Amino acid sequence: MLLLLLLYLCNVFLFPQETDTAYVQLTSEKPLNLQAFTLCMRVASELPNDRETILFAYRTIEADELNVWQEKEGYSLYLRSSGEGVTFKLPPLSVVPIHLCVTWESGTGATAFWVNGRRTMLKIYRRGFSVSQDGAIILGQDPDSYLGNFDKNQGFVGEITDVHMWDSVLGAGQIKQLYEYQDLGVRGNVLDWNSLKYKISGNVVDVSEVDTEINTCT
Repeated sequence: MLLLLLLYLCNVFLFPQETDTAYVQLTSEKPLNLQAFTLCMRVASELPNDRETILFAYRTIEADELNVWQEKEGYSLYLRSSGEGVTFKLPPLSVVPIHLCVTWESGTGATAFWVNGRRTMLKIYRRGFSVSQDGAIILGQDPDSYLGNFDKNQGFVGEITDVHMWDSVLGAGQIKQLYEYQDLGVRGNVLDWNSLKYKISGNVVDVSEVDTEINTCT
């Protein structure tokens, strides 16, 4: 059954088991015609560390445009490629949610991951590249074709929440404050979790958080 809903800050997408049918398709606020971006989410999983796990997928009919993975070596970003990415050695996901961001800018190719408000070293990746529009944004599965050819051995199991995306690189202070739930009035202008339109397919549960250390609902 497909649902089209508005999401609120205290909700979580829970992917309870391995499957090749469960995913969430997100609708962006604007086309993903990007020369830079910041993508953030809160994520938790207890999948094996040696397993490739998709965290975020954006695919056009022609190609994988923007994918974020947890892989054996760490976290990886792939732009218009399933084979040539940039990987950062970081601790794997666990049952305790982390705030995970990735930033990229075309002019220099500067790329970084951010974990709980702290940046990795910079790496240069896809200098001069741009992300193409007219694709589908997917949580939970890696589409090897447009909205299809999923592999349950790469699908996500766990929880994802607080997904935001900007068409620019946020500053270090802004990312830290996002991690700390400080209200800057800064909301994603490409994906905004507070007013996100989405469509659920398969066994994905939309759960409201009732026991949070910091009550973000009030």
